[in-house]
Amino acid sequence: MATHPGGLTGTRPAVRMTKLVRRFGDRTILHGLDLTLGQGEFTALLGRSGSGKSTLLRAVARLDHAVEGSGTLDVPDRVSLSFQDSRLLPWLRLLDNVVLGIRGPGARERGLTALDEVGLAGRGRSWPHELSGGEQQRAALARALVRDPELLLADEPFGALDALTRIKMHGLLRELYERHRPAVLLVTHDVDEAVELADRVLVLDEGRISLDLTIGLTAPRTRRDPRFQEYRDTLLAALGATESEPQPPT
Repeated sequence: MATHPGGLTGTRPAVRMTKLVRRFGDRTILHGLDLTLGQGEFTALLGRSGSGKSTLLRAVARLDHAVEGSGTLDVPDRVSLSFQDSRLLPWLRLLDNVVLGIRGPGARERGLTALDEVGLAGRGRSWPHELSGGEQQRAALARALVRDPELLLADEPFGALDALTRIKMHGLLRELYERHRPAVLLVTHDVDEAVELADRVLVLDEGRISLDLTIGLTAPRTRRDPRFQEYRDTLLAALGATESEPQPPT
């Protein structure tokens, strides 16, 4: 089981941060992070509540302009975000939600193709309230991928779904990732989800990366694989958790 060397070599990285610091008043949240995410790399970010995951994600998404900090941060021009809440606008039909903000010819055709990719063909004229929670998250993925992102940021996108729907969404996300190959940074509390989906897992502890782990599992991944359990145990130990402590539902 190997730690990650710090990003893919031979290509321009998707994300590069050097000595990144973010603080709120007297409290420092991120303590001089050095991190590189390679193009097409699927990375999961784990950490206890308050470890700085959301602060890091907001920094990479360029949503923290008013936050005090220092260091350098380079990210691609095309960045898409997916959240736990699908954030579909209730007054727009589904296709209009997916292509919102996209200009130029062919936008609606691209939106229809994206809806087809996530299993929502024929639902373009549906209203958001007519969709189940899983369908709304599928639509959110379509909205993110229709922009052909170089980097997809996903903040607990499946946290509000039931277990069966979450398993289906895991398969869909991995399938879409293999097809489009953006760099992905997935923030999650679920260790099993991280091992199942990501090729690299970071553990953030009090604003510092305490573990950078390469997941050397081939598809299809199964939780019955002894190596899956080894990775899981390593990550739980890095999080300071034990099997006797309650874990997020899987």
